[in-house]
Amino acid sequence: MSRRKKKEEEHDNSERWLLSYADFITLLMIFFVVMYAMSRMDKSESTKLKHSISAEFGAIFDDNGGEKPVDMGVEMSSGQQAVQEDSSTGKSQEGATLSEGEKQEQVKEMLDEYIAENSLADDITTSIETRGLVVSFNGSMFFESGEAEIKSEQIPSLVEVAKLLNQPFLQQSYIRVEGYTDNVPMKNEEYDSNWDLSVMRASNVAKAIIDQSGIDPTKVSAVGYGEYRPTGDNNTSEGRAQNRRVDILLLDSEFNDTEI
Repeated sequence: MSRRKKKEEEHDNSERWLLSYADFITLLMIFFVVMYAMSRMDKSESTKLKHSISAEFGAIFDDNGGEKPVDMGVEMSSGQQAVQEDSSTGKSQEGATLSEGEKQEQVKEMLDEYIAENSLADDITTSIETRGLVVSFNGSMFFESGEAEIKSEQIPSLVEVAKLLNQPFLQQSYIRVEGYTDNVPMKNEEYDSNWDLSVMRASNVAKAIIDQSGIDPTKVSAVGYGEYRPTGDNNTSEGRAQNRRVDILLLDSEFNDTEI
């Protein structure tokens, strides 16, 4: 009788592996169901599910599939938005990286807002060209006729504009300060020509933004074009006033080689 009982126990023990096998098959089925469900979701829903699952194992993944450490000391409610504006990398609120043109548009909007709030529309204009973002200052705003010294009362406006240009996500860009004049001949004790005057005006503006705006001096250059690149008609007083200007150009990185 005891021998028979022993044989039955051995028979029962030999089939216990079926329990583990059944558990494994169940988990495998659940895994494939989850994978199938994720394949049917749109990208945003799939990313949320992926983050939720991986967070349980002590890690999360970025939008490109790379693993990032999780700060387990930070808890977020289910309704809390996890993605926000990151100005240091130029990311949108959805986490998508902005193009350089979009970053420049973003800075232009900030500049235009500052100009409007301070009633400077007659003296400062902004535009985006192929070569980059251009901030153009009316020459009479900064300088007395025939002089290159910046008017002291205008330095705060110059500094604020330069600070807005000095965005972390555009610090790879070079800044070129360009001086221009009209074609009316000039010569005084300090400057022999319009060309000399335009160079010194650009140089003084560059020095001011480096000293007071925190801009990296290795990213700044100053050039003078004198009367030779007009944007207005030098035969009219309005055109000559338009040509007397200083431009601060935030170069598109495509043109970085011209500054190196």
